[in-house]
Amino acid sequence: MKMDASTWWGIGLIAYAVLVLAIAFFKPGPIWRMGKIQGFVKLLGEKGTVIFFVIFALIAAGVGIALSV
Repeated sequence: MKMDASTWWGIGLIAYAVLVLAIAFFKPGPIWRMGKIQGFVKLLGEKGTVIFFVIFALIAAGVGIALSV
């Protein structure tokens, strides 16, 4: 199997999706208190922010899988 650029992008997007899911579910303090994330929390609420992150991660994973195949 040849590892071209799209395969590497796909692997990167899958890894990114795993990272986003970990942040959404475990809410590590230093990351969760970042300004951008707190902006999402103020706008969407805590639960809405987690849902947004999960949807974003699923889209990234889907694109990553599509690129890796």
